[in-house]
Amino acid sequence: MDNETYPGISRNTKSGFRMTTPHFLGERLSDDDNDQQTGIVVKTRPKTKKPSMYKVLMLNDDYTPMEFVVMVLETFFGKSREEATRIMLHVHQRGVGICGVFTYEIAETKVAQVMDAARQHQHPLQCTIEKDG
Repeated sequence: MDNETYPGISRNTKSGFRMTTPHFLGERLSDDDNDQQTGIVVKTRPKTKKPSMYKVLMLNDDYTPMEFVVMVLETFFGKSREEATRIMLHVHQRGVGICGVFTYEIAETKVAQVMDAARQHQHPLQCTIEKDG
């Protein structure tokens, strides 16, 4: 393939496309063609890695009211009243519980929101993040 036939297109463009001329009925187009020509435009894309996930953990304390913990779980983690109550009781009985699993930035934001709300209402409620898996 030459640039006069297809101006602006070369075998390897900056975008990574490889444009080749198809072989029809097994005919070779010229002596310098190689067997890799398929007539298909191929762009190799790097594999996208899934982001690491992080658990938002709520820690038990003896001073934050249970109703406040339920409200936090409903407000910041989108839990139903029943799910929030279940998580709150788990935290109360076991000392720690998972509020949700998120990408790092979202997990950090959730922790900051919970901590800000707790401070505003003068509660010592603590949340932290831990890498999942």
